[in-house]
Amino acid sequence: MALSPGVTAARPTGSADNPAADAGRSNAPHLAGFVMALFFIFGGITSLNDVIIPKLKELFTLDYMQAMFVQSAFFFAYFVVSLPAAWVVKRIGYMRGAVVGLLTMMGGCLLFIPASASATFGMFLGALFVLAGGVTIVQVVTNPLISLLGKPDTASSRLTFAQAFNSLGTTIFPYVGSMLILGSLAKVTASQLSGAALSAYRVAETRAVVHAYFGLAVALGVIAAVVFVYRNALKREPVAHGSLFEGFDLLRRPRFAFGAACIFLYVGAEVAIGSMIVNYVSQPHVLAITAEAAGKLIPFYWLGALIGRFIGSGVLRAINPGKVLAFNALGAIALIVISANTGGNVAAWTLLAIGLMNSIMFPTIFTLASEGLGERAADGSGVICVAIVGGAVIPPLTGRLADASGSLGIALALPALCYAVIAAFGLFARRPVRS
Repeated sequence: MALSPGVTAARPTGSADNPAADAGRSNAPHLAGFVMALFFIFGGITSLNDVIIPKLKELFTLDYMQAMFVQSAFFFAYFVVSLPAAWVVKRIGYMRGAVVGLLTMMGGCLLFIPASASATFGMFLGALFVLAGGVTIVQVVTNPLISLLGKPDTASSRLTFAQAFNSLGTTIFPYVGSMLILGSLAKVTASQLSGAALSAYRVAETRAVVHAYFGLAVALGVIAAVVFVYRNALKREPVAHGSLFEGFDLLRRPRFAFGAACIFLYVGAEVAIGSMIVNYVSQPHVLAITAEAAGKLIPFYWLGALIGRFIGSGVLRAINPGKVLAFNALGAIALIVISANTGGNVAAWTLLAIGLMNSIMFPTIFTLASEGLGERAADGSGVICVAIVGGAVIPPLTGRLADASGSLGIALALPALCYAVIAAFGLFARRPVRS
């Protein structure tokens, strides 16, 4: 998934007035590795949702809307946790905040053990919410922390490099997860069982999920221990003051409000499409392949985002960002129309190619929306972070449309509508803010 900006941390402005920046730069060789690891891990963990959705859909005989509640449970954590996480980080510091986030993620992974033992869908959703809460805390930490690892005028290049690690995680994790989780799907299906046999089947089949997330819990615990060792690496960290909710008055500004709405729609559309990939390409008229084979195609969706970020970083320097955003949004719509009205490889690969169109959307929407905010930029970041809750809303609505129409192709109309609004914002925001 696209990254959320740091919420309330002050940006380093120079050595004289920001000792934390100097401390961060002096410890950069030690801290950079763990920061990149954090981006890699929380990006990969987020993309694993695309793999466990078809698994849980089969095990609990869910319709598409119910299956999408996996994303709702995960992304609703952004709405609930973002601002409290910023409050915590401001008071205990970046490094200790990262430890809290990592341990929370580890706790969420371990909750998959009782979820499997209970064989209830609600327990899995609870585990995902806790896991996502930890991811949210870590995201609140990482963006401002990157700013402290070098000179302020090169912060954007460091962030782009870190985002590449995030995309690398979203590319690798689904491929491995499809083998570990989807590869264990039994010949019998949950719809053929009932009573004790059904419960036993669910417990047995969810062990693959438990094993995958238990491995992640161990890795997260090790990283948390390493980060704790460096908990004092940053001295006199910058602390922002003021109410956590004061940024919401920025929604009175049309440009910012429009942009925040587009973040909501973009994350929702991106997550909805990613969540549909396995079921979509498995359809008889598309590729007619197994869930495991379909899961191995998910990385291509996220690989497109990785490639597009490198291409887009150069394109955005030469072409108006608003126009580039509108072009990519319209390109996504075109790919949806082609995929929904064709079959075979054309339908499959045009759907996966939407990842390439998504690549520059989050940072470009964020930049255009935040233009002209000046000292209120941190407040704007907080509001935009909350807007990521779109990933909890749009996917189940897309699933409901699929259930009502009986067609995943028709359900793609909702993400297409989201992209249409984003294209309109790109055209609206193509002109710079007047000072």
